[in-house]
Amino acid sequence: MPTVLDDSLLDDPDRLAHADVAGLLRAGAMAGAQVRSTVEAAAELEFGERLDIGRPRALVLLAREGVSRAAAHLLEALLGASCPVPVVVSDVVPGWVGTLDVVAGHIDDGEDPELAASLERAARYGATIVLSAAKDGPVASAVAGRGLLISPRVQVPAELALPRALAAGLLVANTLGLLVADLESVADQLDGEAERNHPGHESFVSPAKALALRVAERTPLLWGLDRPALMVGEHGAHVFAAHAATVCDVADYRQAMARPALLRAAITGTSERDIFADPEDDPMPAAPPRVLLLAVRSGPTADATRYRAEQLLPGADVLAPAGEIEAAEPARAAVLALRFEMAAIYLGLATGTIGGAGYAPTRA
Repeated sequence: MPTVLDDSLLDDPDRLAHADVAGLLRAGAMAGAQVRSTVEAAAELEFGERLDIGRPRALVLLAREGVSRAAAHLLEALLGASCPVPVVVSDVVPGWVGTLDVVAGHIDDGEDPELAASLERAARYGATIVLSAAKDGPVASAVAGRGLLISPRVQVPAELALPRALAAGLLVANTLGLLVADLESVADQLDGEAERNHPGHESFVSPAKALALRVAERTPLLWGLDRPALMVGEHGAHVFAAHAATVCDVADYRQAMARPALLRAAITGTSERDIFADPEDDPMPAAPPRVLLLAVRSGPTADATRYRAEQLLPGADVLAPAGEIEAAEPARAAVLALRFEMAAIYLGLATGTIGGAGYAPTRA
């Protein structure tokens, strides 16, 4: 939906602080702390020893509402086709789960009765269960004494809990030998991204503020050049909707190429508009598209895909953390996700869709 941006607010830290009554910018900047606190909580649970079960028959990732879904799909994408065990993403625990399987996920709603029932059944059948969830409620009770529960130590709004959710999933994958992810590096890179997007930085310095300005009064087309980037794009659409009431299109780049009408609009939208054109003969849509090409992976194949996309859409914005930071794929994905979160908050504050005395976010 079109939005009217008060861009002067973005470069006024005092006004930003006054508008951000819920402390969303501060909560977003705690992404690195979420990762570190999750690692600490897992260590106190003797996570490595209790999850030392060898290679499972299958890894089931729970995808419920909120960031749970983004975390599950992003972890699945990071594991990739080379993962030595089947990875199943499901909204509840499948009925076939048993003693040889591992169930993991991040849960926002600790009162979810449907999920609690499926977890209780999985625990009864001997499955290994790891949850990032609140320590109270039916979900936690369903696995009490029969699973590993990593409860939050850094409280943030539910829509900003992806770093904690992803950290818990990466810990599971690391411990099972399915992935090698340096969580300290992930936390450090998130700290760096938060610093780059500090409210005191001007818009031409802050990547998140610049992104907010680029998508204001536009329809963002978040097109992933690889699967992890696509999953980050889905999270980006979630936070833009949550904070800025902005609707995004999310698609794999190759799938986007198969939609002729939107592709033509995207190509037109990324071209320089003729200032002498008659708007009656060539009207622009109320919220013209803005193409954002997203990339997490790097290498010859990824670079070739990006080159082709940029040739077709020369005016598109390319968000590729690999060109900005030296980090592995999990950290790049986390940084890109945080940039979307901060951009959505800045856009929401500057357009008035969030902020003010009447606004209260949900809590994880």
